[in-house]
Amino acid sequence: MRTRQLGPFTVSAIGLGGMPLSMNSSGLPPTDRAIATVHAALDAGVTFIDTADIYAPSWDAMGHNERLIAEALNAWSGDKSTIVVATKGGITRGEGETWGRDGTEAYLRAALEKSLDALQRDTIDLYQWHRPDRSLVYAQVIETFAKFKAEGLISAIGISNANVEEIAVALDALGDGGLASVQNRFSPQFRSSADELELCTQEGIAFLPWSPLGGIGNDAEKLNADYPGIAAVARAHAVSPQQVTLAWELALAPNVIPIPGASRPQSITDSVKAAELDLSDAEVQQISDSWGPQIPYAD
Repeated sequence: MRTRQLGPFTVSAIGLGGMPLSMNSSGLPPTDRAIATVHAALDAGVTFIDTADIYAPSWDAMGHNERLIAEALNAWSGDKSTIVVATKGGITRGEGETWGRDGTEAYLRAALEKSLDALQRDTIDLYQWHRPDRSLVYAQVIETFAKFKAEGLISAIGISNANVEEIAVALDALGDGGLASVQNRFSPQFRSSADELELCTQEGIAFLPWSPLGGIGNDAEKLNADYPGIAAVARAHAVSPQQVTLAWELALAPNVIPIPGASRPQSITDSVKAAELDLSDAEVQQISDSWGPQIPYAD
C-alpha cells in the first residue's frame, strides 16, 4: 500500500469511511459483515479509518459507528498501533431526528469525551470539526481544538466542510503545521471544493475527499453511464470505474487521501487497489474533462 502524509501520521493512500456501516439508505449491514468489511480494509493495507459521532442509525444511538470501529479493531489480529483513527464532532442530533450545529467549548468537550469512550482510546488521533457553527467566530472554535490538543486529548486537528476563507482562518489560528487536514466533499459529481483542494496542496495540508465515489448508490453502472471518460479509462486498464475514480483523485495532488465508504468487504478491497493504479497525464485530463451530472453545492 502506498502512503501519504496526514499531519504527524503516515497513512495509506486510500482510507476507509465508516459511515455506510451505520447510516445506509439501503439498510445497515449485519454486525458480522460490518466488522468483516473493516477487517478486509485493514488486511488490504488501509491504515486510516474515518468516523464521526453522528454516524448512527438513529438519534439515540450516537457513537454507533465509533463503537463498531473499536469492536472491529479489538477483534483484528494485526498491528493496531499502525492504524490511525479520525472522528468528528460539532453536529448535534436530537430527539425526533432534529439536526443542528454546536461549536461551543462545552459541547465539543462533551462530544470529545464521548468519542474517546466509544473508541476506547485515551487520545483521538485526528479530531475534526464536522461542520461550522456560523453563530460563532470561526477562529475561537479552532482555538478550542488547539486547547484539546494541548491537553493531550487529541493528536492532530482537522476541519471538515470548510471553505477557502475558513481554511485560512484555521491556518492563521493554529500556525505552521497546526492544521493536519481538511475533509470536504469531492468527486466527479461534486467538484465545488476544487479551490479548497488547491489551497490545501499549496499549504501541505492533507485533503480528505468524502463521498469520493459520489455517495451511496453511485455504483459502477452509474459511473460508467454518467462519465464516459471514467468508463473509457476503466476499460483500458480492465479495472472497475471505482478504482479509476479514486486513482484520478490521487493523481490530482500528492496530499489527497480519499476515504471511500463501504458496507461489504468486496467493495473496499476493490477500492484499495486504486492506490496502485497509475494513470497517465492524458488519462487524468480525460477524466477531468468528463463532466457528467453535477451535485450543486449546499452548505
